[in-house]
Amino acid sequence: MSVSSSSSSGDIAARPDQRRRATLIGATTVLNWAMLSLFTQLAGPVPPFLLTALAFAVAFVCFVVYQRLRGEAVIAPMRQPALIWSLGVGGLFGYHALYFVAQQNAPPANAGLISYLWPLLIVLMVALLPGERLRGYHVIGSVLGFCGAVLLIGGDVNAGGSLLGYVAAFASAFVWSGYSVLSRATSKVPTAAVGGFCLATAILAAICHLAFETTRWPEGSAWLGVIALGLGPVGSAFFTWDIGVKQGDLRLLGFLAYFTPLLSTLVLVVTGYAAPSLWLAGAAGLITLGMLVGSGWIGRRRSR
Repeated sequence: MSVSSSSSSGDIAARPDQRRRATLIGATTVLNWAMLSLFTQLAGPVPPFLLTALAFAVAFVCFVVYQRLRGEAVIAPMRQPALIWSLGVGGLFGYHALYFVAQQNAPPANAGLISYLWPLLIVLMVALLPGERLRGYHVIGSVLGFCGAVLLIGGDVNAGGSLLGYVAAFASAFVWSGYSVLSRATSKVPTAAVGGFCLATAILAAICHLAFETTRWPEGSAWLGVIALGLGPVGSAFFTWDIGVKQGDLRLLGFLAYFTPLLSTLVLVVTGYAAPSLWLAGAAGLITLGMLVGSGWIGRRRSR
């Protein structure tokens, strides 16, 4: 996959369509990430860093095959400045490393909620980009969406946890939101460069596994979960997200990201890993309302 840009007058008129197309591509990432919990369950009790290394290794192999089938270079897109590598690897590996530390050192529900501040932070951080402006309906939509995420957790707010776990969860939210917003400034970097970031993440995760974990390989059908992770939420999702944040409507993608925990929970309910509840229904309403208000589909368009 590659991202190209042009400054010709013929392309200027097509930019709105390109922006919508990129936003749609980025939106598919939400569906992809909604399968993360299910595939992780299918992978079984594999140590987190080992699972990260395996999944990103699968993602890199798929990237190589994809590039070869298209007749495109594999190495050339990876020849990027050190700053770009720092951003890419820091985003992919940094987020996952901090997320796993949070999950291991704080109540999972609480850690997950804190780390899920990143959609809200994306919406607010976009205001810092040139030509962008933070408006009241953005804030209202963000708060509604986040309240939906809180409701989706369904409790466990009084459970304790270590300071390390909570700090790591909060840091992971800033890492991923910062990575997503800063990627906007690197729109000329081809999306294929993400393949190199996946390889580097797999190597770093493998090193961390050897240093901090006891090896426990997937067994039997658990490998299907690992492969599914590498193909989807820990693989192709990063390429579609890269296209979306670089060329699409980043703020709208931030609002759509609120659907990730909702869809993920629905998937777990359908597959029998979670039970339906009133919390889910209430969260669905708040998340949907937050997205509609924050995107301007409710209130702002009516006033016009």
